[in-house]
Formats: sequence, structure tokens, C-alpha cells
Amino acid sequence: MLGINKVKVADNERVLVYRNKNLDKVLIAGQYLITSFIDEVIVERYDITNVKFEHARNKYLMNQYADKLGELVDVVETSDQEVALIYIDNKLTEVLKTGSYATYWKTNQTLKVEKYDLTENEQVNKKVISLMQGNANLALSRKLQDAIYVAQVGTQEKGLLTINGKVMKVLNTGTYGYWRYNQNVAVKVMDMKLQNIEVSGQEILTKDRVSLRINLNANYQVEDVMTMLTKVNDVVDLVYKTMQLALRKAVGTKSLDELLADKTALNDVIEKDIQSVIYQYGISVANVGIKDIILPGEMKEILNQVVQAQKAAEANLIKRREETAATRSLYNTAKMMENNATLMRLKELETLEKVTQKVDKINVYDGLNGVLNGLVSISDKAN
Repeated sequence: MLGINKVKVADNERVLVYRNKNLDKVLIAGQYLITSFIDEVIVERYDITNVKFEHARNKYLMNQYADKLGELVDVVETSDQEVALIYIDNKLTEVLKTGSYATYWKTNQTLKVEKYDLTENEQVNKKVISLMQGNANLALSRKLQDAIYVAQVGTQEKGLLTINGKVMKVLNTGTYGYWRYNQNVAVKVMDMKLQNIEVSGQEILTKDRVSLRINLNANYQVEDVMTMLTKVNDVVDLVYKTMQLALRKAVGTKSLDELLADKTALNDVIEKDIQSVIYQYGISVANVGIKDIILPGEMKEILNQVVQAQKAAEANLIKRREETAATRSLYNTAKMMENNATLMRLKELETLEKVTQKVDKINVYDGLNGVLNGLVSISDKAN
């Protein structure tokens, strides 16, 4: 720029005039004459509708030329332990990470700065978290995601918050956000509902060395999330292996007959053994049950034969018992009729009735007396 130059500055502009590479003046809205005969003059024009004052040497300029820029520019600086949210007209526009320096033009737009001290592990405002999802400003959304760790703890869940490996607290149902800067944040979420687990296809030898394949089912629940999450990496693996060992221990001490005779007692033994192990990790077992006991093919056939023999023996015993009862009944009837002519005669008439039911025609030669006395006679005395 040589000689005299006219510079027009609009209402939405600010102009920085450098003379010989040093900031000479800052121009606001208006018309100006800039003279330059020997000096090197450079003009930088800024649109202040973009409130942020972007300059590669903004910190140097603000320190060196505070008298020229101080009334026109606001400075926001964060320490190594601070994070700042920048709002323009109550709209979040930027996230300043730790150790940042930013400058903003003073305009009729309202600048608001919210600072957070990371040493206090302060939780991020839920309103800020909500801005992370569905934000039209993709660049801002990405900055928020890089700046904030968000954890969702659902219904019937608990979360364990750790910062830099240190356990802080247990989180209930809700949405939580924590700053990522200068700290490693993690939330372990645990389902507190009753869980089902099955140990299947376990090949186990009984006390009498019979090989069985057993399926075991159990329900467990986390009772103390702090204890569980601080002591256990994989709760499912812990419960599974504990069930597996308890099943092998219980089955290995009993014979096949004992196992088949009372599965309920075996379930109680296994449940007690499992509970004694997992309770120290903040977990309880609700119930344990053997789902299936599968025998080898040859053993199944042998047991079927044993069962058939037992049932045949039981049927034979019942048959003999009934025959004995029938014989005893006949004997008692005969004893009663032996000394009772009337009872004997009634028995004869009963027999006569049965006989006549099977005869189509009867010829009577001696009258009714012949029928009664001659046709049927059980004893000589009655005859």
C-alpha cells in the first residue's frame, strides 16, 4: 500500500492496520485515510459476525497491544485443570479444552463462559450432554464427544464410576457425563435383574465310576455392585466355573443309585457350595437344579432291565397276595356254611339261579320240591 488510501469499514467489520509489521491501530465502522510513503502498511479485515477472533498470534497481540485491542476483544483462558464452554446468545458454540487461549470480538451478541475445574471431578450438566446427540453443528458435536465421557445406566442397572483407576461411586439409573481431559473415566454397568445360567454336557464319574452327562441350571443375582465390580472382571465366567466345580464335587461323592434316588438333596448340596463361593463377591444364587442326568447307552439298557425285573416281581407279589386273600375268603365262607343249614340252602339257591340263567329249557318231574332239592345240592345234609 503506497501513498494515501481510503479504507471503508462496515458496521460488522474490524480492521487491523500494521505498519512495518507492528500493529498500528484497530479500525471500527467508518471511513479512514491511511498514509504510506515509506512505511510498509498491511490491512487485515475481520467479519465480527464470526464472534471468535481467529489469529495465529492472538495471545501475543493481546499482551503487546492491550491498549488497542482490550476494549474490542474479550479473552477466555483455561488453566491446565480447567475446561470452558462458550455460549453466544445462550447458544453453545465451542468447547475450550485445558490450557487453551481464545479471543472473541465484543459485539451486541452476549458472550457467556462456563468454566469447570477438573480437580473437583464435577459432573457435566445434562443439558450439555443432550446437545451431543443430534447437533446440527457436526464440528461442535465431535468436540463434545471428544471432551465428555457419557454413560447410560438403565432401569434395574447399577454403574461403578472410576476415574484414573480409582473407584469413585455407584451410579443409579440415569445419564451421566464426565470430562475426559487429564483423566481416564470409565463406568462399568451391571444388570441387577435375576440372571439364568446353564452348565451343560458335563461328563462326570460317580463314586461307583459310572460316567454320566449332566446339565445344571441356576439363577443368580448381583446384590452388592461395588464389591462385585471391584473384585470380578467377568461375573458370568465366575458363576459358570463355580457351578461346574460344585457339580463335579457333589456328583463325585455319590453313587449312581444315590443320585437317581434323590436329586433334590443333590441340588441342595450344590446350591450351598456355590453360594459359599460367590457370596463373597457380592453375588447370590436364587436356586439351583439338575436339569438332566443322561446315562450311557449300555447303562441305560441295564437299568431298564432292572426296572422291568422289579416291576415283574412287584406284579407277581400282588397277584399272590390277591390269590391268598381270595382263598381265605372262600375258607371263611365254607366255615360259616358248615354249621348253618339255612345259609347253606341260600348258597344252593344262588347257585341254582346262576345255572338257570345259562339253560334255555328245564324239565321238571318231581314238582317244585324236585327242583329245589334234586337239581342242586352242595352237601349231603342239605340233600
